[in-house]
Amino acid sequence: MAEERDWKRIRERLALQLPVRVRVRETPDFEWTEVTRLLNVTPFGAGFTLKRPTEKGRLLHMTIPMPRQLRVFDHVEDQYRIWAIVRYLKSRTAEKVPVFEVGVAFIGKRAPASYEAEPWKRYDISTTGFQSLATLDELPSLTASDQRDQTRHNIAVDMRVEVLDVDGTVSETEQTVTENISAGGATLFTTLTVPVGRFIRLTSEQHGVTVHAAIRSRSTGADGIARFHVEFIDRQWPL
Repeated sequence: MAEERDWKRIRERLALQLPVRVRVRETPDFEWTEVTRLLNVTPFGAGFTLKRPTEKGRLLHMTIPMPRQLRVFDHVEDQYRIWAIVRYLKSRTAEKVPVFEVGVAFIGKRAPASYEAEPWKRYDISTTGFQSLATLDELPSLTASDQRDQTRHNIAVDMRVEVLDVDGTVSETEQTVTENISAGGATLFTTLTVPVGRFIRLTSEQHGVTVHAAIRSRSTGADGIARFHVEFIDRQWPL
């Protein structure tokens, strides 16, 4: 019974507001880092906020001055360097600035081999244990045909596309329209060359809505016009 109480206690989230350095790779050629503070932590995961979006299933690398009694490895190192998988994401606005509440599960000292070439891949946790932390299942990539499983509306919604650079400032923008849209994603006409895996911000002035999305694929139609196929990551589109 005492062992059961100890196990429950170690899994409870502690309100330790430790500084943390979060590194996010959206593509093999594009990554950014942000220094923030933990809101809570256990040996198995943590909660914190970011100023830029990520998405459920993505992998992050974290550097934390973690108390040694909460670590699973690297007990003698000053900093605890650990990989984590995003399990929760919610966006809100604070003083007209987007804030992303993030919850992660720690997965270990190394990322999966596929991460190096395809950091946009998403994963789910299949098993969890104190020593191994987590075993990952790779989620299938969402293609344009997969997105059609949702009810798509062939309507032109005005969209301002914004691409952020490594400092979080807008580096590219264009005004376009959707070819089709659903609650969870859209196809947009584009002249931009942003690669698969990047996050973009979409704003419709007509509808007064801003969402963040991940580019899942690109295609060129019979009309010769390029298209983004995106999935909304922080909220559904209010159809």
